[in-house]
Amino acid sequence: MEMIKTIAMRKSTRGYKAEQISDESLTAILNAGCAAPVGMGAYDSVHITVIQNPDLLDKITNATANAFGNPKMKPFYGAPTLVIVSGKPNEKSPNIEVANAACIIENMALAATNISIGSVYLWAFLASFSADKELLKKLNLPKGFVPVSGIALGYATEPLTKEKELKQTIEINTIK
Repeated sequence: MEMIKTIAMRKSTRGYKAEQISDESLTAILNAGCAAPVGMGAYDSVHITVIQNPDLLDKITNATANAFGNPKMKPFYGAPTLVIVSGKPNEKSPNIEVANAACIIENMALAATNISIGSVYLWAFLASFSADKELLKKLNLPKGFVPVSGIALGYATEPLTKEKELKQTIEINTIK
């Protein structure tokens, strides 16, 4: 697919089929994430965790719902795959792990769209790890790493076929 078309088709998917994505699709998406730029080339400061275990996904869902006081909350919208990007905070570059995760996740979202896999950038579920340290341990993160954000992946219940018009929706000023 042409890149501009992929960008125009990219959207947040909030409804997924139960069917798991293929290992081949997952690998392509993860490889795109690994190709993202990372601040100062410090690829050892980021970590990716893939969760496809339904029991663990349910535990994270329940912990997130409890953290937000909303028992009906479905933070992953039924997606069968959750990818969490974690980072190692750096005092010399505060919040660089957030910027790195954003680049990684956007690459994965575009790669997913390109192969007709739905995705949604996730942030809210992180509260579950603050509230449930045992759940955080289940991620088996390297020492010093913290979950930064994530992306849900799966086959969308509505096909990814509608291209949005690419236009300036953000105020822009140009200084020459």
